[in-house]
Amino acid sequence: MGTTTLTSRNPARAYFSEEHLMFRDSLRKFLEKEAAPYFDQWEQDRIIPREFWKKMGDNGFLCPWVDEAYGGLGVDFGFSVIINEELERIGSGLVGIGLHNDIVTPYIVSYGTEEQKAKYLPPCVAGDVITAIAMTEPGAGSDLAGIRTTAIRDGDYYILNGQKTFITNGIQSDLILVACKTDPKANPPHKGVSLLLVERNTPGFSRGRKLDKVGLHSQDTAELIFEDARVPVANLLGEEGKGFIYLMEKLQQERLVVAICAQTAAEEMLRMTLQYVKEREAFGKPLSKLQHIQFTIAEMATEIEVGRTFVDDLIVNHMQGKDVVTQVSMAKWWTTEMARRVANQCMQLHGGYGYMEEYPIARRYRDIPVAAIYAGTNEIMKVIIAKNLGM
Repeated sequence: MGTTTLTSRNPARAYFSEEHLMFRDSLRKFLEKEAAPYFDQWEQDRIIPREFWKKMGDNGFLCPWVDEAYGGLGVDFGFSVIINEELERIGSGLVGIGLHNDIVTPYIVSYGTEEQKAKYLPPCVAGDVITAIAMTEPGAGSDLAGIRTTAIRDGDYYILNGQKTFITNGIQSDLILVACKTDPKANPPHKGVSLLLVERNTPGFSRGRKLDKVGLHSQDTAELIFEDARVPVANLLGEEGKGFIYLMEKLQQERLVVAICAQTAAEEMLRMTLQYVKEREAFGKPLSKLQHIQFTIAEMATEIEVGRTFVDDLIVNHMQGKDVVTQVSMAKWWTTEMARRVANQCMQLHGGYGYMEEYPIARRYRDIPVAAIYAGTNEIMKVIIAKNLGM
């Protein structure tokens, strides 16, 4: 069992340099001091304090890949991998930080004007601006071309109308990337989709309910409402009608981040369960000496090791700029389903204690299922895979 246990904590992977390892050590020490002691309270409060975001920014842990000209460190995606893994080890409720770092901000870098980059990137890196991305609507989830939120141009403004739901960082966000229809009559419909950068104090923009979720309690999720919201034309990201293409281009990284977090969660669940079965006794000996327990652990460890090998290979390919959309879609559905199986088995191995909130496996059991839903459901992943296989 030593090999798998080491894998879950061993940072020595092919794509990590000495600089990466030093960064990981620094982040771990930071999180052990600034996050681990408070995370239970954040879960109860149903929010991550803005002060923590600011501390992350002050220490270089927000968007470190952003160019130094905008306040970042100009480093590679390996640093993002480290941040996502270490945050996941504290708790899945920190997922909103990964979304800010590696899902929303990259849109500004890739498609923003120089003015937009200069305005928004430095505060994103510093932790002064928290971002969100608003795609999902009450009537449109995985079908992005079916969104109904409209943005009709009126002089120097777009008049934005519609409602978004299940928005990560929805309560705290200062800058929201909104997918909308600038041409509601476009045929095919996806050619009418554009992306707008909507600021916190935009007239006509309000927040609905802070949603009460099964898990991810410390991560704020909300409804967003746009009622004749006036968004400056200067806040259009990229070109009109190109929004759907931009979203498709960025989904590879988004889904890879989900796979990285699911893989890390599985490793953490195995680690805590292995520790538990070694310490807990039944029938006069540790649970770990019972053959059924050994076989169950062995099976989970094997699946987790397979997942780690797959995810690490995709990280390397992604860092090299390769198109691995099909493989990332495979990893997204497989790792999230694997993590869900691991959560179920690990809770079972904890017995009655696994159902108690004081044991971290209970939180993991609640937190992991949604990973099979967001960033495109696992069913959509299989549709993509089948299509790319020529079916």
